[in-house]
Order: sequence, then structure tokens, then C-alpha cells
Amino acid sequence: MSTTALGVSVLFMVGCCAIAQIARVVSRRVVTREGLVPILINEAIAAAELCACCFELIIVADNFGVSMYAVCLFLLTIWWGRVWGDASACPYTHMEDVVEGRTSFKEMALRSWAELMGGCCVYRVVQLFWWLELAETHRGRAFEACNADLQVSPYLGAVIEGVATLLCRLASKTISEKEPRFGSYIDSFIGTSLVVAAFNFSGGYFNPVLATALKWGCRGHSHLEHIIVYWIGACAGAVLSIPVFRMPAVRRILLGEEGSKSKQE
Repeated sequence: MSTTALGVSVLFMVGCCAIAQIARVVSRRVVTREGLVPILINEAIAAAELCACCFELIIVADNFGVSMYAVCLFLLTIWWGRVWGDASACPYTHMEDVVEGRTSFKEMALRSWAELMGGCCVYRVVQLFWWLELAETHRGRAFEACNADLQVSPYLGAVIEGVATLLCRLASKTISEKEPRFGSYIDSFIGTSLVVAAFNFSGGYFNPVLATALKWGCRGHSHLEHIIVYWIGACAGAVLSIPVFRMPAVRRILLGEEGSKSKQE
């Protein structure tokens, strides 16, 4: 494929990030009161930005290979880490907050709903862009039937998504506590590496909203199988990271002796 087609994909993703950032600035000026409303708007914007870019990343992976996909994803995750603020565009982070008593079940449910709305509704924008067929890689993609990325059994897929999410969350928690230099880059590299590792097995989504927006109803798995793999698997891995990270042996490995002692104290 030509570099022009890759350039069109990159410009689309940059444009999505720019529009999302403008939307965040405008929402902060319009919705000035504190409370749940601005939080939900921020989550919806972040999820829309995430899913719009990842729709285009499918084009990149299909036509330019997983390596180019990984480079783009790595750069995008660094950007999102800098501009999203408290938004995560991922339901299981709120589930972790509920388990640890930092938020209510109601807020978790509303945040997840906002993320689903943002992530799923943005497909119409992506579809319109693909319909324009500005690049050869977009020909026929706007109304093409999608195929599931799950290449293994649903139960093995759930294990893959769950274990990878567990490792990803343990890495994020470790970086958050240790606060190393270039921590955001390290976190992005680990997350991208895990996505690439799982890419040919489950798709490597590690985010229920992202998986639902991109692959719900696609050929290759049923709705129940989708829920088992991308919702139950990923969320179980994330919630499991809480007690695992508290284990002295794990903290000793990840944080060293001082980290283990400080937690026990």
C-alpha cells in the first residue's frame, strides 16, 4: 500500500484527537458546575476518541502490518495519558474504584454507560469518513460486514484477555507507586506490547467498551461469547489485580523490599 494511504489514516487519527481536545475545552467552559455531568461528558469524549482512532488502527493493521499498528498505538496512548485527565474510557477502572471504596456503584454504572455511548456512536463518523474513500485502504470498508478477532475458543480468549489485563493493571499500579522517570512511556510500552502479544489470539482489546464498539455483532462469535471474552475476562483480570498487588510477594517483586514493608506498615 502507498504511503499516501497511511498518511490519510494518520491524519484522520490526529484529527480525531484534535477534535476531542477541542470538545474537552468547550465542555469545560460550557459546563462550569462541579458534579457528575462533566465527568460523564469527559468519559464520553475520551471513549469516542479512543474508538474512532482504533477503528482506523484496524485499517492500519490490515494494510501496513502489526508493527505500524503498534507504533501508532504507542504514540496514541502517550497522548491520551496526557490529555484525558480523570477519564479512562474503560469500565473496569471504575469497578476497581468501587471495590476499593473510592466511588459508588451508581457512578461506576453511569460512567460505563457514558463510555459505551461515546464509543458506539462515533462509528457513524468513522463510517462517513470511510465512505468518502479518500484512500485506497478505505474502499468498500464503510458498509463491509466485520469479522471477529477471536481466533481461539471463547474460554481461552477470556483467559488471555483476563491475564493480559491483570498484567497491564499491575504494571500501571507499580508505575503509579514508584513514579519513575518516563513512567507514562513505560506504561504505554507495556500496554502496547501486551496488545501485540494477544493480537492474533483475542485481538488484544483489554477494554470492554473498545471491544464492544469495534466488534459487537461481528461474524465469528455470539453475543454471549463476546461478553465472556471481552467483558467478564477483562473485568475479572482488572478486579483481581487489586488483591494480587497487595500480596507481599508480588509487591516485593514489583516494588522491592521498601514497597513491601511500607504496605505492611
